[in-house]
Amino acid sequence: MTVEETIKQLALETRKASRQVAALSTEKKNRVLQGMAQSLLSQKKYIQQENEKDLIAGREKGLSAAMLDRLTLSDKVIDSMVGGLQEIIALPDPVGEISDMNKMPSGITVGRMRIPLGVIGMIYESRPNVTVDAAALCLKAGNAVVLRGGSEAIHSNLALAKILQDALMADGISAAAIQVIPITDRDAINVMLSLEEDIDLIIPRGGEGLIRFVAQNSRIPVLKHYKGVCHIFVDKDADFSMAEEIVFNSKVQRPGVCNSLEALLVHKDAAEAFLPLLQARLSSAGVELRCCPVAKEIIPDAVEAVESDWGMEFLELILAVKVVDDMDAAMAHIVEYGSQHTESIITSNYANAQRFLREVDSSSVMVNASTRFSDGGQYGLGAEIGISTTKLHAYGPMGLKELTTKKFIVYGDGQIRA
Repeated sequence: MTVEETIKQLALETRKASRQVAALSTEKKNRVLQGMAQSLLSQKKYIQQENEKDLIAGREKGLSAAMLDRLTLSDKVIDSMVGGLQEIIALPDPVGEISDMNKMPSGITVGRMRIPLGVIGMIYESRPNVTVDAAALCLKAGNAVVLRGGSEAIHSNLALAKILQDALMADGISAAAIQVIPITDRDAINVMLSLEEDIDLIIPRGGEGLIRFVAQNSRIPVLKHYKGVCHIFVDKDADFSMAEEIVFNSKVQRPGVCNSLEALLVHKDAAEAFLPLLQARLSSAGVELRCCPVAKEIIPDAVEAVESDWGMEFLELILAVKVVDDMDAAMAHIVEYGSQHTESIITSNYANAQRFLREVDSSSVMVNASTRFSDGGQYGLGAEIGISTTKLHAYGPMGLKELTTKKFIVYGDGQIRA
């Protein structure tokens, strides 16, 4: 079969399997997930043998040490995948949840029932552990899933898929409920993105280039976030000691992730006192500051910022710093350069804190907290399948509930409409 025929047939099989998955009880879903966890442990040697094929190919292609690290399925990574499955098993099942029941004047009772979305398409890069995380979350939420990982992880992803499919079949569930596209050709993505009748939602995870490609070429709704340009605004009423700790944690703890701090905005009345304290702390960690003219006067040995630094997702130990006149100026900067990921204000002024929460349009808005908390696990969602900076139908970290929707349900006892 051609690439197009193969992908279409695979998606059709997944659509058929989705009806079976949607009807599974919580107990059965959890039992299957437990079987998957046990199989990952018992077949660790097989997984790592297949993973080594990808690592050898990656070294031959000259992948960076960081890329190879993300590709490696070490004992620790496999144990982490098993732990993630156990967390998902422990989460409440959202499917079938009924809410908003109301009696209407006509006598009917109208409510909402939470249901699966159907078939989820995941397109992702590098990390083969995403295969297990995504498949498990989709299954617990009653969805089937089509997974298209990066070509650099093809052997690892296919091995993991086989283990997950074997666990499905052991409990009488169609293996097609979890599919990994076995084709590394880029055309496979284009075909996948055209199948709006068989795939209900596309979730891309990876670099900005991949996500923009998916968004521009998909006929299917896409939940996405292009990048994480996270800001902190240090208000004039901030506790400087608190602000220093929060900024340091937000920038330094894991600078290469999407919820790390990329730009710091400081009220002009706080800049003279706060910025020298911050420079001393950040320089000890090797952070390069790129400052606006006003900030550079206060920190003369900093790098002068250029226009492209505002709105840049550095993903390394670089921080853009700007002194602003007031909170209005800070919020205007966020509107112009932010990515609707995470913004935080450091202040002891209650009115300013509440205004910032109300008026800043971002999927996570914080008061006196590190941007690094913008994460499904930290928000109590358990595991997350990604972060959405679109608003339909999810905004922010996506857990089980964001992999479902609601339908209206109606109870009557013979009513007809007049």
